[in-house]
Amino acid sequence: MQSHSPQKSSHRIEHEFIVCAAGHLNSYGTPAHRLERVLGKLAEALEVEAKFFSTPTSVMASFGKGEEERVHLVRTEPGEVNLGKLVEFDEVLEAVEHGRLSASEGIERLDQVAASAPRYGARLVMLAFAVASAGAARLFGGGLTEMFGSALLGGFVYLTCRALGQRPDSDGTVEPIAAFMAALAAMVLARFALAMDAHLVTLAALIVLLPGLTLTVGMIELSTRHLVAGTARLARAGVVFLTILLGVGLAWKLWGVLMPGVPQVPEIKPLAPWTAALAVLPLPIAFAILFDARVSEWPVIFAASTLGYLATELGGSYLGADIAPFVGALVVGLVGNFYARSADRPALVAITPGILVLVPGSIGFHSLTSFLESGTVEGMEGAFRTGFVAISLVCGLLASNLILPPRRIL
Repeated sequence: MQSHSPQKSSHRIEHEFIVCAAGHLNSYGTPAHRLERVLGKLAEALEVEAKFFSTPTSVMASFGKGEEERVHLVRTEPGEVNLGKLVEFDEVLEAVEHGRLSASEGIERLDQVAASAPRYGARLVMLAFAVASAGAARLFGGGLTEMFGSALLGGFVYLTCRALGQRPDSDGTVEPIAAFMAALAAMVLARFALAMDAHLVTLAALIVLLPGLTLTVGMIELSTRHLVAGTARLARAGVVFLTILLGVGLAWKLWGVLMPGVPQVPEIKPLAPWTAALAVLPLPIAFAILFDARVSEWPVIFAASTLGYLATELGGSYLGADIAPFVGALVVGLVGNFYARSADRPALVAITPGILVLVPGSIGFHSLTSFLESGTVEGMEGAFRTGFVAISLVCGLLASNLILPPRRIL
């Protein structure tokens, strides 16, 4: 019997709780730079010596040192960001840190939160897809017809993703199939039902699937020197972009075979400039539903998103379009950090939907479709703009942490 067995046994349940928390937080979209700090703070509160290393698909936890060191590997599947569960996880961690729950009770509670059903039903989520797509169509310069067509196809994209997601063998196929179906449906609608720009409607309908948020988070992780996690997340974003492009490209080529000739693109009937701001108003609530955020968090999500958008517009007017994302991200970060300090809840609740309004996913998709249509120069320009907008967002968020550091790490 080794002499360190009693000491190891005395912290066994704390180790299990930390490992359980690591797996759940990683599964629901916590970035590496926040996850490792949260786990470090938790280990310190539980008086456990530990080190952590996280990637989008795994977390390694090392407890003790020297001959007593034990390493645990938690393999996770990268799931969708779920703000409601992240808040509830944070509440459990806080309760264990302050002794209101034991570590064993904390494990049970974390598992209960992870197993809980989504807050919102399928119809409401489908409506959120439709609202997000319609708003995106207006921000991309579409008219009423494009907004209506995008809303229809946004709901169709959700139904397609839901049907494919129920299949156990659908990994990696949801995005390209949904993109193919959406692009083909847009061409059919434009030809036989609605006089609309099918390409713009396709982009708007796919806005929820575009990995602009993943791209931005990956850039943040690289900026904070979490190189493995950031590289993996950027690679994931690039692959998703390409698979979506493949689905759209196949649909366009198939349509060209079935309906030869140059497609007629109707002139978009422009809307008044103020309608763009009006189209932004329902987007925060739609994103709150898509991220499964609690209703009590809707007001701060709305505030962060709308103020970030207004700051971006003002920044574009005075500083130029390239610097505007920095200003918007700075405001979103400040609102999120202020919420974290005042409500003692995770800043991610406000920051994640707020950044989604600003992310460069649409620019990246435009650049890829330009390559598809043989517009190499335009494609290179769009790709450069995507990277520059992403780094502007990252710098804005990092600057907000310097100006107003949050009390909560998550």
